[in-house]
Amino acid sequence: MKTNTKNMKLMEDEKVSKALLTLSIPMIICLLVNASYNIIDAYFAGILGINQIGAISITFPITQGIVGVGVGIGAGAGSYISRLLGNKDIDKANKTASTAVFSSITAGIIITIFTIMFLDKVLLALGATETIMPFAKEYGVICISFCILPLFNVTMNNIMAAQGEGKISMTAMIIGAISNIILAPILIFELNLGIRGAAIATVIAQAITSSFYIWYTFSKSYLKISIHNVSFHKNIFTEILKVGIPTILFNLLASVSMGLITLKASIYGTEQVAAMGIVTRVFAVATYVIFGYSKGVQPIAGYNYGAKNFKRLKEIMKVSTIQATVFCIIAAILMYTYSSQIMSIFSNDYLVKTTGSTALKVNAIVFITFGFQMVIATFFLAFGKGREGGILSICRQGIMFIPIILILPNLIGFNGIIYSQAIADILTTILTVILAVDLIKEFKIIPDDENTLDEVQVDIL
Repeated sequence: MKTNTKNMKLMEDEKVSKALLTLSIPMIICLLVNASYNIIDAYFAGILGINQIGAISITFPITQGIVGVGVGIGAGAGSYISRLLGNKDIDKANKTASTAVFSSITAGIIITIFTIMFLDKVLLALGATETIMPFAKEYGVICISFCILPLFNVTMNNIMAAQGEGKISMTAMIIGAISNIILAPILIFELNLGIRGAAIATVIAQAITSSFYIWYTFSKSYLKISIHNVSFHKNIFTEILKVGIPTILFNLLASVSMGLITLKASIYGTEQVAAMGIVTRVFAVATYVIFGYSKGVQPIAGYNYGAKNFKRLKEIMKVSTIQATVFCIIAAILMYTYSSQIMSIFSNDYLVKTTGSTALKVNAIVFITFGFQMVIATFFLAFGKGREGGILSICRQGIMFIPIILILPNLIGFNGIIYSQAIADILTTILTVILAVDLIKEFKIIPDDENTLDEVQVDIL
């Protein structure tokens, strides 16, 4: 209880810039550690060969798509839980958390079964070539069969974030990542399991993370997650899905977009598949920082919205936009300047390095707006505004990206693959500005006098 009281005080009274970083840094580390699983696999796969890198690139969208269900349900639950805690409704917060975990696991099991049944067709649809297919099946069958573990982990990650317990998720993820780093080379090289060893190491590490979450939930968690607290009340599902569906769509479209990149690249050869797969992972690291930051913004925004503290919300929006944009500018400069060195970490193949370096530079230039995009989307979702938040969530890698990646390569060849994400980012930024203007106008009509907040809440809803 003391820990939770401290967390509530952080969201209510702490200096905004400090509160945002305090809540965000653990979540950033969580997502970076989670991303490290695939980075580690890609690194060791690079030692094994180009086909192995291609195999991981092909299977990555599948696992991310399945895990995205957990991300969506967890995000929807987290948004609602933050608002419930702001309103001091602990009982409903417990029910929401329990319902989210139950729903996430159930959905994950069903999706995993169907994916395994049609795995060959899915891999072919994603661009698996004759040389990549055997390795993709070896790696994919193991990882996909146990996708329920990372799916559970990301759901718990969101629930912990909603109650200000980002450090717990950080600890859980770090324990798993260290296990993966230790196990991967042993299983891949010492036991001579090759790419299967990478998959097995990942599964064991994720199981360790899941075990930590289960231990913490039943021994120390402020929110009580139990089968007895699972509720099928319409209001709970509505609130979870209002934010959850846009987030699920975002993750599914992100998986589709990655799949389309590998599919289009496969036309030009294995080296291009490997190159674009590496570029996707490098940008995943940068985007995960912003996703993690957004996860830190979401609980403090949702909590203060639930508590009707709109004066603090205005400052949160201003500071979070600045902090996120500063990071994106720094990341863009680093990726542009050191593109060749970054590619060399994963492959010594000349074509892989030169192709990937060009793609990194092109996409780095427009990455500077990504933080702004995510912060605005996060505010909409934190307020339960699923329509606006949903549009922004599926815009960058869905509404804008998919038509471009389908058309542009047919017009200008492989460069169309390289430039597709950059063009989608520019268009998404324009839409974000338009929606942000309306959101800022709503904030401007809200007076800072707390006595009038009840009257103006209807306007922002």
